[in-house]
Amino acid sequence: MGAGHAHGPTGGAHGDAGGAADFRAKLWIAFGITAAIVVAQAIGSVVTGSLALLTDTAHALADASGLLVALVAATLMMRPANARRTWGFRRIEVIAAFGQAALLLVVGVYAVVEGIRRLAEAPEVPAFELLVFGVFGLVANIIAIAVLSSSRGANFNMRAAFLEVLNDALGSVGVIVAAIVIATTGFAQADAVAGLFIAALILPRAVRLLRETASVLMEFTPRGLDLDEVRDHIMRLDHVTDVHDLHASTVATGLPTITAHVVVEDRCFSDGHAAEVLQEVRSCVAEHFEVSVLHSTFQIENGRIRDEEPPSVRHA
Repeated sequence: MGAGHAHGPTGGAHGDAGGAADFRAKLWIAFGITAAIVVAQAIGSVVTGSLALLTDTAHALADASGLLVALVAATLMMRPANARRTWGFRRIEVIAAFGQAALLLVVGVYAVVEGIRRLAEAPEVPAFELLVFGVFGLVANIIAIAVLSSSRGANFNMRAAFLEVLNDALGSVGVIVAAIVIATTGFAQADAVAGLFIAALILPRAVRLLRETASVLMEFTPRGLDLDEVRDHIMRLDHVTDVHDLHASTVATGLPTITAHVVVEDRCFSDGHAAEVLQEVRSCVAEHFEVSVLHSTFQIENGRIRDEEPPSVRHA
């Protein structure tokens, strides 16, 4: 027995574990709302000259762009896998979230730079108009949040979309507070402070999402999975003498994969134990490490086959 594997490359397994759910209707609603916010706040930023509103407009534009990308990603994710694209377009949700995070990072940095500049030179901002546009943005974002909230943990794509709308809602709160402060105290720098507040909301989340999606694209070991511990568990099984070429990565949300070469005693290939060891390895990994047997691949081999493999494989 040279190899054992348990994932269907043409899509048979995908309906069972980690299948892509359809969130396009929710994304369309959220996109329509956010696009309306962009138009309204763009007009408001021109009318008022407010940095907070301009920053929130840029944030809303990033949101709208991100939601549009999320819609494209959600559509592609529904396409079935085939012999050429063995995972279909599942990873597109990770790529989309990475792009959204990068866009938010750019918006956040701009807000910081412009906010610091305006602290020193605060222009006059009409408080009432600023308040009107801020309230409009907040109400619209609350509706979008309600639409997306139940699906926010479904995958990277939906998480990025929800965070963008949530952050934009908090940004609208900052705009409203700035308008009230300017109207009641005349403190013009409140607009710049609100812009910096919005940036403080954007940057940490953008960096975190960027780091998480980059780790998936780089095929780093899934968070919480200790490959040394996986190796130790497999090595404790009867007849197993070595484990090497052990790798784990994440294809997309809900799709962790793990592969390994498992060396067993020579006699396992003559007395029928090789198949039993394969099943034990699969069960061990599935039970202890939450990696579905549908997406695990283990090659069962003897010491001679291991010794014939390149050193880079034997020591992985």
